[in-house]
Amino acid sequence: MRFIHIADVHLGAQPDAGPLYSENRQQELWDTFEHVIHICEEEQTDLLLIAGDLFHRQPLLRELKEVDHLFSTLTLTKVVLIAGNHDYIRRDSYYRTFEWSDNVYPLFGETLEYADLPELGTAVYGFSYHSREIRESRYDGITPGRVEPIEILLAHGGDQKHIPIDIRALSSSGFDYIALGHIHKPQAMEKDRIIYAGALEPVDRNDTGPHGYIRGEITESGVRTQWIPCACREYVHLELSVEQSDTEGSVREKIRKCIYEKGNQNIYKVILHGKRDADISFDIKRIADMGNILEAVDETSPAYDLRLLLEENRDNLLGQYIARFAGCEEGSLEYEALCEGVDALLASRE
Repeated sequence: MRFIHIADVHLGAQPDAGPLYSENRQQELWDTFEHVIHICEEEQTDLLLIAGDLFHRQPLLRELKEVDHLFSTLTLTKVVLIAGNHDYIRRDSYYRTFEWSDNVYPLFGETLEYADLPELGTAVYGFSYHSREIRESRYDGITPGRVEPIEILLAHGGDQKHIPIDIRALSSSGFDYIALGHIHKPQAMEKDRIIYAGALEPVDRNDTGPHGYIRGEITESGVRTQWIPCACREYVHLELSVEQSDTEGSVREKIRKCIYEKGNQNIYKVILHGKRDADISFDIKRIADMGNILEAVDETSPAYDLRLLLEENRDNLLGQYIARFAGCEEGSLEYEALCEGVDALLASRE
């Protein structure tokens, strides 16, 4: 039985985007989701598993119709989904009354239920959120009912506010595969068997790294999975080391080169580290306006010759201030305070 596992699609979200992609990022979530549907059809995948948060908030009726149309184009694939904490089953949710295509099996109950797919020899278990938060460990003690030879659990959660998960308990639960959602970074909690697919597309600047989906196969020999990247772009934290010889112009050239190497399609946060020439400052706003940069942060410190400054200023406030910090180690909070104070005192002279 061949399957694709996705989670945290967040249709309807308006992701953080740089100046090049501000208007397009929301549509890109739909485009990537549609791409996965096409992959299911091209590969004649047996089962599509959606582990919660298909939508970023309560789905609109027209959005459900668009999604169901995509599902209806699948000639072989069965679709099983649960609602997560973002698209939870509210009292007035369209999820409650929407009529899905025949190949779609929503597990929207508040307690554990299953979709029996005898033609695949598979049963998929799960339940949905009916509130934004569930603080109870509701997956503890869950076991399959031995309905079919292959039994899968769809689960959404993993932090204190959203169903804390005991991976050891899940590992001994008896499910052949556990498709997890909620954590946006893809990660295998147990190789080939208990996996967070991660967000299909990154939706905010902290969703760094590649994103995509899980392709898997279950045979008599067990489960084999492969993580497939497919997101349009990544959020990248670009940390750049600055040297005393650098000017603002040379730093901008370094940034351009790094962005070219890592991909112009990505969205960047630039963080400057290191020691700069004490006479040089960086225009962070100007750097942030380069290419597709969401944010620029200057964490550099001036490379003062403190011994020389002390010798030249022993009889004034600057020298007395430097002397008060004698012995502090470079990189410590005291050293940062020393540099900030020297900055301020030298600026007051100007």
